[in-house]
Amino acid sequence: MKAVILAGGLGSRLAPFTQIIPKPLLPIGEKAVLELQILNLARHGVSDIFIATNYMADYVEAFLGDGSKYNVRLHFSREDKPLGTCGPITLLKEYLDDLFLLMNGDILTTFDFTAGAKFARELNVDLTVVTKELITPFHFGRVLGEGPYVEGVQEKPDIVFEILAGIYFMRPSVFEVVPTGVAYGMDTLIKDCLAQKRQIGKFRCNEYWLDIGQLHDYQTAQKVYDKHFKYLSKPALCSE
Repeated sequence: MKAVILAGGLGSRLAPFTQIIPKPLLPIGEKAVLELQILNLARHGVSDIFIATNYMADYVEAFLGDGSKYNVRLHFSREDKPLGTCGPITLLKEYLDDLFLLMNGDILTTFDFTAGAKFARELNVDLTVVTKELITPFHFGRVLGEGPYVEGVQEKPDIVFEILAGIYFMRPSVFEVVPTGVAYGMDTLIKDCLAQKRQIGKFRCNEYWLDIGQLHDYQTAQKVYDKHFKYLSKPALCSE
């Protein structure tokens, strides 16, 4: 299976760090975010990885090289203009001829990509989204009851959301929906697929997952590196 990693964002919410280093190359422990993603994908048999770049593209390409130090083959695709969170795959259409993986370049996870790919392949749909359940503590007591009377109080209930985890399995048939050469987001793809009566699969990530979107997330990543990601420091063998 081939993979595409989106690594072209500005990372403005992590400024001033990202004014010097692109967000996917920010160091986490002994490695950069993108390196951890690449090493993890390699362990799941992904040998060809396409890096979709825009912001500081030269820096990203020079840092990663051809992928040999990770025992994978790296290929780079550079946008002339921002194409959103889905549009960049249209630049790689000729190479993505089977089920492939698309993921955001700013997430850290121990997700089982092998299990996700197996599920997506057996489900046989154009698009399978990986989701994550997030639990947010609610700091107030919730009042229960209709009209002028209180029927009960639910003390500080947790708020549970199932969110998109920034990991997607796609078949080449998805190019029938994604327009070429224009900015196009994953949310729009999902809505357009549903509007066209195309079924969308859903696979839950039960493993560790972190979106490095803001400074406190980056600080969290540093704290959990030893527990969740240090084992990736040794590259896996390349799968042909």
